[in-house]
Amino acid sequence: MVLEQKYLALLQEAERRQLPDLQGIRLCFQTLSLAARIDRDCAALLAPHGLSEGRFVMLFLLDAAPDGLAPNLLAGQAGVTRATVTGLLDGLEREALAERHAEPGDRRALRIRLTRKGRQLARTLFEQHGQWIAGLFGNLTAAERTQLARLLDKVAANTGAAAHGAA
Repeated sequence: MVLEQKYLALLQEAERRQLPDLQGIRLCFQTLSLAARIDRDCAALLAPHGLSEGRFVMLFLLDAAPDGLAPNLLAGQAGVTRATVTGLLDGLEREALAERHAEPGDRRALRIRLTRKGRQLARTLFEQHGQWIAGLFGNLTAAERTQLARLLDKVAANTGAAAHGAA
C-alpha cells in the first residue's frame, strides 16, 4: 500500500532517527493512509448529491425515524452538538431534503422530518453506500474479516488517554 506523502516523510525521519519499532510506525501510517483514502472515496460518492458525511448521517438517522426526531435527539444519535445539527439541517432544508415542524402541543419544540425528496435520496444513497462498503472488504474471507476486527480491537485498546496513564 502506498503511504500518503506526509507519512512517507515521517517514516523516513523515523528511520533516520533510528526510532524503535519502525514496523509499528509503518502500520500506523498505513492505517491512517487507508482511512484518508476511504474518507476521500466517501466524499466523492456523496459530493454529486451535494452531501457531506454529516448530512448523510442526518439523512440516515431521519430515514430511520418516519415520525421525525427532535434536534437534541438527532444530535445525541449522531454524536455531535446541537449547533452542528442546526448547521447540517440548514443545508438539508436548503436542498429541500428535510423540514422542521413545530410540535402541535409546544410550538417551541421542533421535530425534523425528511421530505419525499429526502427519503428518495436516502434510499438511493444507502443502497449505493452499502454496496461501496461491502466492496471495500469484498476480497476478504469471513475468517479474515473476523481476524481483522479482532486485530483492530487490540490496537484500539492501546489508544486514548486511559491507555497512556493520563488523567
